[in-house]
Amino acid sequence: MDDINLHYRFLNWRRRIREIREVGAVRYRERFKRMLRDGDVLSYQGNSDEVGCYVAPRPLSKGNCYFEVTIVDTGVRGMIAVGLVPQYYKLDHQPGWLPHSVAYHADDGKLYNGNTVGQQFGPKCNRGDRIGCGIYLESLEDGRTTVLFTKNGKEVGTVVVPGSPEALYPAVGMHSLGEEVQLDLQAEWGMEEDGLMMVDSHEDEWGRLHDVRVTGTLLEYVGKGKSIMDVGLAQSRLPLNTRCHYYELEITDAGEKCYIALGLARRNYPKNRHPGWSRGSIAYHADDGKLFQGSGVGDAFGPRCFEGDVMGCGIMFPRDYILDSGDDSDDGDLEVWPKQRRVQNELYMNDEDEEEDGEEQEGSKVMVFFTRNGKVVGRREVAVPAGGFYPTIGMMSTGEKIRVDLHPLSG
Repeated sequence: MDDINLHYRFLNWRRRIREIREVGAVRYRERFKRMLRDGDVLSYQGNSDEVGCYVAPRPLSKGNCYFEVTIVDTGVRGMIAVGLVPQYYKLDHQPGWLPHSVAYHADDGKLYNGNTVGQQFGPKCNRGDRIGCGIYLESLEDGRTTVLFTKNGKEVGTVVVPGSPEALYPAVGMHSLGEEVQLDLQAEWGMEEDGLMMVDSHEDEWGRLHDVRVTGTLLEYVGKGKSIMDVGLAQSRLPLNTRCHYYELEITDAGEKCYIALGLARRNYPKNRHPGWSRGSIAYHADDGKLFQGSGVGDAFGPRCFEGDVMGCGIMFPRDYILDSGDDSDDGDLEVWPKQRRVQNELYMNDEDEEEDGEEQEGSKVMVFFTRNGKVVGRREVAVPAGGFYPTIGMMSTGEKIRVDLHPLSG
């Protein structure tokens, strides 16, 4: 009899464990309707008369209190909403329309707080913009939560809503053909002394951006892509040095032509010239596998590169190498442009194209090497321009996207 009782207790124990697992699986299962999810990309799959909605598998918490959505395509009407909803929110309603939900809507810049009538809140959002949503941890009291919304890393505004974070799940709504967003449920953020939430967009790593948009480590070409003058350029804030001598990019989308170039260039390199085309630069071009070194005519160098390939560029410094900039190149805090504290994104500026600087004095020679998928493609000895060689990337056709790691050998 004891053996039988023990057997039934064992079966009940196994059944209970299975029930707990099933409940847990349901609890942490994402929910979406009239949407297609491909990796971190959500795309609308309705007929524009019906709302599509996505609800994340987990609510916001102390360890994960912020998320971001990047608008990849606004579609026909750009009716994209980003906010917080209950776990079992009705998926045929936009976030913010129903009670206990709140959302910032991209098409009209309004805040919807449990109502189908929105209130004027912030600017409208378009293709390439990042909409963020989070909570202030220090404001959790009396069963109320302060919700924060951002656009491109800058605070738009806050709203106090009833309920605790455990009941607030990240949500995205869409309502017209062609709408597509990139979801980042693990967006990085930090708290400054004044308590403001700041988004780690990685823009501080770039000294100059022209027709290139930065979203974390993702760089996207946003130029016209119609002529050789429509180059998009991204140049690092700091040059390569003996401590940080190599960087990489991964082609996440080859775009129309894969006119992507990876290389090194002098400071203040012309913004409308691919790296390698003008003096003081060298680059490996993905579309034809050629090496360009201060000339518009390239030399056969390596294989062509396609979507998914990883291209790398580095310098083999001599043991006695010293960067000609007045500072020790091994200083990890080297500030080559001391007057430029924030990134200069020329996509939003009307400055005239910079003219070629006067002839700069070249420094010692170093060996520059390029890699493809971890294997060395080739090397070339070049003279370092005054001030050093800056990681520089060029793009020139619609749809090109790359993911860049300026410090792949660190850590």
